[in-house]
Amino acid sequence: MAKDNSFDIVSKVDLQEVSNAVNQAQREIDNRFDFKGSKSKIEYDGNQLMLYSDNDFKLKNVVEILEAKMIKRGINLKSLRYGKIEKAAGDTVKQKVELVQGLDKDLGKEIVKLVKESKVKVQASFQEDQVRVSGKNRDDLQEIIKIIKDREWDIPLQFSNLRTF
Repeated sequence: MAKDNSFDIVSKVDLQEVSNAVNQAQREIDNRFDFKGSKSKIEYDGNQLMLYSDNDFKLKNVVEILEAKMIKRGINLKSLRYGKIEKAAGDTVKQKVELVQGLDKDLGKEIVKLVKESKVKVQASFQEDQVRVSGKNRDDLQEIIKIIKDREWDIPLQFSNLRTF
């Protein structure tokens, strides 16, 4: 008798790589001539980033440096959600950057709906912050992976825990 095969559709960011990228970006900011005497810095608490600088222009440069380091470390920039630029203490500006971890309910529902509309013989269900797809045929699962990959999403998606029996 055939057992079910399954995999999970997730959106995860490697937090250690984010930390490494932040450290490299901060080091570059500290050493760059155009940032001498600047109040530019990046704070990272394990969940979100806070960017600080003297003005909007310098903050934009901080973002560019950070994004370059993120790309080098293999972090998809779609994982970053930028807040508005706000005034901060002492004539500086700040900007919050959230890291997207997991699928929200709306995106989970959208993925489940897409899987069901595909008419492939699999089941999909939203569980906490991921979508579990299961089916009897491994080829069906690979077809679903292709359907998901072919679509443009707002956040990076990964496929994990591929279990075949």
